[in-house]
Amino acid sequence: MNQWNENQPIFVQIRSQIAALILNEVTAEGEALPSVRQIATDLSVNPLTVTKAYQSLVELGAVEKRRGLGMFVAQGARQNLLAHEREKFLKDEWPRIYAQIQTLDLDLEKLINKGAK
Repeated sequence: MNQWNENQPIFVQIRSQIAALILNEVTAEGEALPSVRQIATDLSVNPLTVTKAYQSLVELGAVEKRRGLGMFVAQGARQNLLAHEREKFLKDEWPRIYAQIQTLDLDLEKLINKGAK
């Protein structure tokens, strides 16, 4: 059984898992993705939840639906997802992180060098 984050809709979490497969190149462009029914069964969720996750990826241009065949990773999916995720990070997460860095009076250069190790 999955441990779902109660602060985020399940379809967003499923979307993130599928996006990670594409971003980490585990699933290549043109490759078939698991069916809605298979994911719903594996994760014990409603198929409509999985459909919503897939639809959000279709809207980003990362996944395409092929009638009668299922869902496939679209051409340019990784680049589309990278652009979207970077924009989302800079808009939603970076301001909070930057504020925390300032509040703790951390040296940004030291943080960068520490992360490179």
